[in-house]
Amino acid sequence: MADRGKVAAAPSFDASDPLLARAAWSRVAEPGDPVAGALVTHLGAPDALAWLYEAAADASPFVPGALARGQDRPAVERVLRAVERWRGRLAVLDPVREMRALDQLGGALLVPGDPRWPTSVDALGDVAPLALWVRGETDLAGLSRRSVALVGARACTEYGRHVAADLASGLVDRRFTVVSGGAYGIDASAHRGAIVAQGRTVAFLAGGVDRLYPAGNTDLLRAVLDTGSLVSEVPPGSVPSRVRFLQRNRLIAAFSRATVVVEAAWRSGALSTATHASALLRPVGAVPGPVTSMASGGCHQLLRDAKAVCVTDVDEVAELAGHVGADAPPPREGASAPQDGLDELGTRLWDALPLRAYAAVDSVARAAGLGVDETLGGLGHLELVGLATQSGGRWRRAARPSQGVGSTARGG
Repeated sequence: MADRGKVAAAPSFDASDPLLARAAWSRVAEPGDPVAGALVTHLGAPDALAWLYEAAADASPFVPGALARGQDRPAVERVLRAVERWRGRLAVLDPVREMRALDQLGGALLVPGDPRWPTSVDALGDVAPLALWVRGETDLAGLSRRSVALVGARACTEYGRHVAADLASGLVDRRFTVVSGGAYGIDASAHRGAIVAQGRTVAFLAGGVDRLYPAGNTDLLRAVLDTGSLVSEVPPGSVPSRVRFLQRNRLIAAFSRATVVVEAAWRSGALSTATHASALLRPVGAVPGPVTSMASGGCHQLLRDAKAVCVTDVDEVAELAGHVGADAPPPREGASAPQDGLDELGTRLWDALPLRAYAAVDSVARAAGLGVDETLGGLGHLELVGLATQSGGRWRRAARPSQGVGSTARGG
């Protein structure tokens, strides 16, 4: 291993405190580190941290059997490589200072077992977050219970912005929490739509909750604090990076009951959120765009590959994320036509009747391909329901027929 002189012999804080140990691990390991997740799961955060201090100072550290599969060499090497990644941060580890910084921001550190912890993220297994640093509303369990992630490209179109804001506003009206990543484009429009509708919204950040990034969204992220939460799995002072942005997407997918990609091009990072949601067996929706729009190419790919269902309005999104029955969309009906509800005979007579001039019965019968007797019977029914009128034994359509005749308007 590398120079061990820089490794602290012992932590400068109470590493037996589960909360401080989790806070420390969130600094030591990068988000989504499966080795750290497995270590903390099997040993507990305090014992895992104690083991790490010993392992970082030992030329040939013992690897816990639960991680090494009976000291299987590839598994052992995987753990030792992880120790090498982590050891450089031990000398400067100070979770007490970072907790103090969070306290000054009015925030809270959540860990598994806290009643405010969103248990939905536990579905990530070994890559679940080790801790969540939160500003604003700290009851993430309550916020996640009825939530939808609206994600998409930063370089979006006006169409995408409008749809995202409209969906967010409608979801708020249906008591959903709107979840996104606080970025430019679709994310910002989703948060803004929820805020304008005076609803709850959660922004997952790739850096610390003290860094309102991107800077151009500072005012928006401050507004999020008034209606919801800013959440990160890295401590205050942490800077965002490309890898952390990608890892943040798995949290958005795991936290939310469903994920909707509003607008995304072929290589948009938002598609990774949809991939994570699909892997977790969470519903995924995609909003279609113009077939000529490259900005919607990723959404169309999701639909074509059957990785998402098509959603076009807030009712369909609510159905995707909500409770069966309670959030079912209302029945949809197109504009009614006067002849709606007619059987085949009635429809043929309706089609055969002239619009203005009156026609003789035998002329109507020939046009409809029917006999005279059944034509007379059918015309009588059409007159009864207000679809036909006669004058001197001649017939035409009624000038102002009823809108939709229902099941009683049958042709004979």
